Amino acid sequence: MYPTASPDFQPLAEQIKAWGMELGFQQIGISDTDLGQAERHLQKWLKHGWHGNMQYMAEHGLKRSRPALLQPGTHSIISARMDYLPESPKNSHAILEDQAAAFVSRYALGRDYHKLMRNRLQKLADKITAAIGPFGYRAFVDSAPVLEKAIAEKAGLGWIGKHSNLINRRAGSWFFLGEIYTDLPLPADQAAGNHCGQCKACLDICPTQAIVAPYQVDARRCVSYLTIELHGSIPVELRSLIGNRIYGCDDCQLICPWNRFAKLSAEADFQPRHKLNNSTLLELFEWTETEFLQRTEGSAIRRIGHQRWLRNIAVALGNGAANEVSKAALQGKLHHDAELVREHAAWALQALAGKVASDTT
Repeated sequence: MYPTASPDFQPLAEQIKAWGMELGFQQIGISDTDLGQAERHLQKWLKHGWHGNMQYMAEHGLKRSRPALLQPGTHSIISARMDYLPESPKNSHAILEDQAAAFVSRYALGRDYHKLMRNRLQKLADKITAAIGPFGYRAFVDSAPVLEKAIAEKAGLGWIGKHSNLINRRAGSWFFLGEIYTDLPLPADQAAGNHCGQCKACLDICPTQAIVAPYQVDARRCVSYLTIELHGSIPVELRSLIGNRIYGCDDCQLICPWNRFAKLSAEADFQPRHKLNNSTLLELFEWTETEFLQRTEGSAIRRIGHQRWLRNIAVALGNGAANEVSKAALQGKLHHDAELVREHAAWALQALAGKVASDTT
């Protein structure tokens, strides 16, 4: 058993931060385990039902907001961030303005970040062990009920913006987070202050108006939820608002003025694969299930499966130009084995027919 947090652990805390930088993290911070404010915010969010069908957000009792319940003996939390932006935001804007192009959230263009960050956190824990001997810890990368953004905010890595993402004054918001829960009594860093001010650009830009108020996001309307988390049919009233976004949405980050300070990632694993940053909707709509599985191997995209992939692209095609090539591609999916695909292909054809009708009147 270690003593209560003490200045004696300050040198170790500084060494941990230095090791983190050596391992490729852009910043390391340390927080205590008091997440009472975040717990109240989470309970309010759940009470509104804004988590939709993400039942895992309501499970595990209070383990999400009380770290010691998840990992007994936790005294301090080491929080790490890693930049992932693979290319200039100019390309994102260009894709969103091109109805024929497919937009994939920038975090998913390369390999799945979970394994890479988990390995780096393990190496950090190994360095600590080599320096002080065995200690109690457990590493997480979006792999358990952890309030990672609230923890990172307390650890001084940034503040939670009005869009609910973490923002860093010197690095914007294009980064991943990971944590090490530990029984070490490390001194906590000063929590980050909020610098959103009067800005509400993220609220105004949200294509589905999912940010219902500052710091309050109704996930049921969020494009990322609709294209990734939602397993069934996308609500009809929201389909036309999705545009050409087929996996996630970055609009609130692209508009955020703090992202002018964001830096491109040097990690090879985060670089675009299979031209996912420069593909048309029709090209991706032609992928068979076998091709989908091959080209999304090691990618976060694979988790939605081929049927939801086609569902999303069908909606995007329905939001595009009413040309014969798009119509033919959609008609080819009217006899797909999955009702989910047939339904959204039929909707898209109806949407395109409506555009033709309006153009002739």
